[in-house]
Amino acid sequence: MKYEVIIGLEIHTELKTASKMFCSCLNFSSLDQVNTNVCPICLGHPGTLPKVNLEAIRMAIILGLALDGHINQTSKFDRKNYFYPDLPKGYQISQYDVPIVENAKLDLDKETVNIVRLHLEEDTAKLTHPKNTNYSLADFNRAGTPLIELVTAPVIKTAAAAKEFCQRFQQILRYLEISDADMEKGQMRCEANISLQTPGSFVISQNQVLAEGNQELNPKVEVKNINSFRSVEKAINYEIKRQTEQLDKGEIIIAETRGWSDSQNVTLSQRIKESAADYRYFPVTEIPPLKISDEMIAALHSQVVELPLAKRQRLMTEYKINLENAEILITDQNLAQWYEEVMSEIKILDHKNDLATLTANWISNELFKHYAINQFDKLKQEDKITPQNFAELMILLGNKKINTAAGQKILTHLKQHGGNPKSLIKELKITEPKKINNLDDIVKEVIETFPKQKTEYLAGKEALLQFFIGKVMAKTSGQAEAKEIEKVIKTLIKL
Repeated sequence: MKYEVIIGLEIHTELKTASKMFCSCLNFSSLDQVNTNVCPICLGHPGTLPKVNLEAIRMAIILGLALDGHINQTSKFDRKNYFYPDLPKGYQISQYDVPIVENAKLDLDKETVNIVRLHLEEDTAKLTHPKNTNYSLADFNRAGTPLIELVTAPVIKTAAAAKEFCQRFQQILRYLEISDADMEKGQMRCEANISLQTPGSFVISQNQVLAEGNQELNPKVEVKNINSFRSVEKAINYEIKRQTEQLDKGEIIIAETRGWSDSQNVTLSQRIKESAADYRYFPVTEIPPLKISDEMIAALHSQVVELPLAKRQRLMTEYKINLENAEILITDQNLAQWYEEVMSEIKILDHKNDLATLTANWISNELFKHYAINQFDKLKQEDKITPQNFAELMILLGNKKINTAAGQKILTHLKQHGGNPKSLIKELKITEPKKINNLDDIVKEVIETFPKQKTEYLAGKEALLQFFIGKVMAKTSGQAEAKEIEKVIKTLIKL
């Protein structure tokens, strides 16, 4: 490429504490009635004194430990001064030169991204802008909500990697149970800093982009208002294209803050970008420096759970499942645990068979026909499909006591009524599958009956495989196994 892309991310995450960062108001901003979850402290009344939320401190340390960061055992809060209607005090209590965590890292599939800092701060009020008016409305219910801000080093090179970073970070936050990190609800908010530089014109040193020799660097542009992983990738790619076109025309990039518009799929200029000097940081005199003991760090270290990528690797190694299935299972920590509970039941009931891949496939392909991945809590609450009866179903399938169609029928019944799969075989009048001795002949007949579909399949229309499987299943009255049919079709259709 003519230019090298340099991306740094700033991610703000709302913490799941009971109360706000510096007062005793409930940490619950999504109330129907605006400006009701407030007090003199979070409204910034003169003479009020903030008090630090200890649980927020603990959560920040746990996250820092999980990301292999350095915990600053002496840390402090600073005033970040700027004037905007959503800021009750006219300044934000944040952390500047001595954050609670420094020099952390987060592993992606193909690279490791360095994290410069994790620091604590308070959230602002929520502004709404009614259409066709010349005013804005401020809801201070959110003011004072505990936030942790993550700042990466400027080392990310593609929009895809930036998107993956956000996804992996969300998984970790949820695994540690310190935030729900729902981007659509504003619980996790991402900002991307993007610049394009000529190769050889810069070096990255001490987490900064520095000009090489007498070279002049292009300014970076910050993009805000990104509220989904898809938008992270789209916004960065748009900005790379926009800056490339400007540089190709010999135009100067302006150091500015731009907002991402989902409806227009463009970034829009908002204001000239501030620097640290513009915020006039100085220590918050009302809050003494934090002193974090070795004992506290050791105690919190025990609360760091197995993280997603480590769990993915263990599942693949221990159960010999493939990457695709393991990736689906680690999407939710409770889902991965449920899978292992099913496998534990299988080992107790039928230790002879290795049904790990079958079980992973059925969770990925069949269970989630009834429950989306993000509805896994609903499955546990209904308590009809359990690790015990799901394990029994897998054993019946693995021992070929029932075929796939019968298994799907039993699973649907379990979803609605619960029960025991063995008992349901009789109740649902399911017969034991018969071995189809002439399956090759049946498959040949089906393929010859549909020459057009055969040609389209061989030309790359892979979805037609299910068409052929369905036709063969009908010919065998549902007795043949779909996997066996698929294997035979793939062998014979090329002849």
